[in-house]
Amino acid sequence: MLCQFIVKNFKSIREEAIFDMQAVAISEHEDRVIKDRDGELYLPISAIYGPNGGGKSNVLEALQCLVSKVLRPLYATSDTKEIKVSYRKMTIEPFAFSAEERENPTEFVLYFRTSQSEYRYVLTVKKEIVLYERLDRVKLDTGRRSALFERSEEGIELKGVFARLKISDDLSETLPFLSYLGITYRKNEVVQDVLTWFEDGIVFLNYGNPVQELRMAVAGSEPIKQLVLDMIREMDLDIVDFRIEEKDHDHIEVFTKHVVDEYESELNLSEESSGTKKMFGLLPFLASSILSGKTLVIDELDAKVHPVLLRHIIMLFNDMQVNRHGTQLIFTSHDLSTMNSEIFRRDEIWFVAKGNYENSKLYSLVEFKNSRGESVRKDAKFDKQYLEGKYGADPYLRKIIDWGKLNA
Repeated sequence: MLCQFIVKNFKSIREEAIFDMQAVAISEHEDRVIKDRDGELYLPISAIYGPNGGGKSNVLEALQCLVSKVLRPLYATSDTKEIKVSYRKMTIEPFAFSAEERENPTEFVLYFRTSQSEYRYVLTVKKEIVLYERLDRVKLDTGRRSALFERSEEGIELKGVFARLKISDDLSETLPFLSYLGITYRKNEVVQDVLTWFEDGIVFLNYGNPVQELRMAVAGSEPIKQLVLDMIREMDLDIVDFRIEEKDHDHIEVFTKHVVDEYESELNLSEESSGTKKMFGLLPFLASSILSGKTLVIDELDAKVHPVLLRHIIMLFNDMQVNRHGTQLIFTSHDLSTMNSEIFRRDEIWFVAKGNYENSKLYSLVEFKNSRGESVRKDAKFDKQYLEGKYGADPYLRKIIDWGKLNA
């Protein structure tokens, strides 16, 4: 589970941006939160809105860059095509519109939870060189806090359960120490717990990825297939079933079954419309995540699905009877049909817009205050006020409307 992500000096993000999946103590939809074993409450959904070029995609890209920075060294020698494509090198670029910031490092802070512990991972990078790194842990059953390692200019200090580990004297300055632990001590229980989250606990869905078709094979699971079919029915299509055939060289083909006026026919997915193809590239991942409890991150989700299906997807993640494993969905969107108090809590709606110096500002609806210091009411018309520019991130303007209205 993703708890919180903080980034500073990354692309259009100049000042520290905090993206929080912890549920705020507000009175709406109190049954639509994930309650962890220690009583802490987290959000199943977060949507980021803002104009094109405002920087909303950079928030998700910063998170993906951090995950990629950790995982790429683990798979550097892998012969698996899917792994190589999924964890391609992503350049960590500082804020571009300031000579000072271009010489400063990029800072990441990530809080995440596994079934055993909550971790805080800190990474500071400048031109791919690791300047600072730290990992801390809180055990959920006891609440005991402990530092695990700290890396700085003075060297690497191992602490707690890592204190007795032996490390190389010639560690590359571009290699995260967490990656080194994964390469050298993968069987260590804590190392395995941390890296399993990086590998399987968070998933970035990238359209156009050549391995997407292969990965659709997850729909071979009957529970996943049934959930996918439920989603398809929400769109009122005439697709009543589908099947997957495995071909040579790990290739698969998908066939859809249609019923029109009691006549049954089957089509290869390649014969379907582009919208249906996109749908089949998305739904198995959504269904798989719901049934396995992952954090799924999707840029421009609304560009891939019909508004009716988008609403259905959001409500699936919000339904704690369906979402029993604490799955989270984080996405960027322009779609206003779902931006209302029936679908979202105020802490699930986020905005990104640029200031006068091309710097992106990230803030949630629940923390926004107007010029009179008033918060947004839970029964407000979110979509209407957003279109009117009352939240600062006008959907038709790249610049923020009134910087002074933000609760900075």
